[in-house]
Amino acid sequence: MREQGMIAVFDSGMGGLSVLRRLIREMPGEDFLYFGDSANAPYGPRPTEEIRALTLAHGSRLLEEGAKALVVACNTATAAAIDALRSAHPGRIVIGIEPALKPAADRFPGEPVLVMATDATLREQKFAALLERYAKNSPILKCPCPGLVAFVERGELEGERVETHLRQLLGPYLAHKPRAVVLGCTHYPFLEQAIRKVVGEDVVIFDGAEGTARECRRRLEEAGLLRSGGRGSIRLTNSSPDPQTARLAQLLLQK
Repeated sequence: MREQGMIAVFDSGMGGLSVLRRLIREMPGEDFLYFGDSANAPYGPRPTEEIRALTLAHGSRLLEEGAKALVVACNTATAAAIDALRSAHPGRIVIGIEPALKPAADRFPGEPVLVMATDATLREQKFAALLERYAKNSPILKCPCPGLVAFVERGELEGERVETHLRQLLGPYLAHKPRAVVLGCTHYPFLEQAIRKVVGEDVVIFDGAEGTARECRRRLEEAGLLRSGGRGSIRLTNSSPDPQTARLAQLLLQK
């Protein structure tokens, strides 16, 4: 493996573009290939076995095509399949993303933290282990958010319909007065403005993209694969044949 190789970024659709933005900022000299599986989005309502099969198929293809690192920029896919991916490709750099519970709990010890995520992320053992680690210090409120990914997949990021849906999802949890909201799905940062209107300006919003980007850089540097200097390229691909999908991906990346 050579430092000139690309970094592949995989997501169930458009959400991983929020992670790609952080990766580019952290490592501007690298070449990135993004693949979104919008044809099968959303992953959240799917059975674990189906999520794992899709993630293994797409992740393995990207690694076999020459990626020097694979970033699974999807909380649902990470929770369901990251261990299987690493077992299938020992010795390769395979990085997943997880909800940013640690920084939220560290900042507000003893105070309620609200986690917004897909049903699949919240039901997996990987999240249960994370919850067990940090629930000792802060009450963790788990909020499944069905239907939220679909807003991002069609480019509807603000407006009354989005805010009404968010109020219906978050209303029961806001009674607990959380000090922090953890965005446990990479689609949700694109809805941050709408989320803030619902939760209030005093609530601090966390997502896992920054930590994932730093971890990717650290692993590449450790392996002697980090490219220094220059400006890398960005290639966006998707399983959906709809031309609107490509246009939306460009808009979200630049947002």
